[in-house]
Amino acid sequence: MTTTPDHEPMFAALCTELGICLHAKGQAKVAAALPNGLDAAVKAVFEAEGIDLLNATGDLKRQVRDCLKSNLPA
Repeated sequence: MTTTPDHEPMFAALCTELGICLHAKGQAKVAAALPNGLDAAVKAVFEAEGIDLLNATGDLKRQVRDCLKSNLPA
């Protein structure tokens, strides 16, 4: 039996700390991207939120990456 990691605290932190509150489909895309690395997960967050990754500020990208990293499931 495999257990799936609990990503809820990570998504809650994204919402409360950065105002990026993803819907269930967006959360699923980010969770699916996590095994491919944090950069892939950041890209998935931006796509799910409808933010243009190429035109987003480096500061916002870094904030999203740091938030994901500090709230990854154990």
